[in-house]
Amino acid sequence: MRIHGSLMLSDKPLVMAILNLTNDSFHVTSRVKDTDIVERARSFLEAGASILDLGAASSRPGAEMPGEKEELDRLLPAIEAIRSALPDAVISIDTARSTVAKACVEAGADMINDIYAGRYDEHMAEVVGKLGVPYVMMHMQGTPQTMQSNPTYHNVTLEVASFFSERIDHFRRHGVADIILDPGFGFGKSPEHNFELIRNLSYFRCFELPIMTGISRKSSISKLLQTDTEGSLNGTTALHMIALEQGAKLLRVHDVKEAMQAITIYEACS
Repeated sequence: MRIHGSLMLSDKPLVMAILNLTNDSFHVTSRVKDTDIVERARSFLEAGASILDLGAASSRPGAEMPGEKEELDRLLPAIEAIRSALPDAVISIDTARSTVAKACVEAGADMINDIYAGRYDEHMAEVVGKLGVPYVMMHMQGTPQTMQSNPTYHNVTLEVASFFSERIDHFRRHGVADIILDPGFGFGKSPEHNFELIRNLSYFRCFELPIMTGISRKSSISKLLQTDTEGSLNGTTALHMIALEQGAKLLRVHDVKEAMQAITIYEACS
């Protein structure tokens, strides 16, 4: 990936740390206040995170999209604070708006993470292409308001792959060079769909692009283990190990230390 005008290379999987600038994200401890943003970011980097993912619009089931001004009012001060205190940090922005993406990159962000894969904002591909930054495209059936009402697939793996094929072509035509694929665990998928995607994650290596998993503390884990979000860390780590074995190159997580430990053990056994 091209970051800060140079290539970001790694011979091992990387961790993307979640920083939610909202008051309604599904995992309470991932929410961070403006006054705590630098301290939280520094702690994640010291624990081994390679990328900080800032989000100002909750994507939990049923969540409503905030206004553009509200989203920017949350993101821009956070970017400024992190960039000032941690100049070498790699900052990702979790947004579906091209205007927000542009403003944040101009303010110092390095990459865009879009749960809609450009379907919310038709200008996203063009803007990201002009910005020349890496782009994470995620698969989602429906929207956060509707995605868990009754997710249905004939073959979830093939349908997600077909979606990626079309979206990759669309973004390539707009000059986007660095693309990362996220199958969208929990976004318009039942627990059965999520576990099938984990089992078949290596299938997406056919695109020869990095694969990111965002399975951290998702409800599929807590439902299977009959626990809650706070009790789902062990299950998360188990799924991270399976994802790594299936070819995942980027883990998007709430718990950086534990994810780094999973990577260390995976590498020792590889």
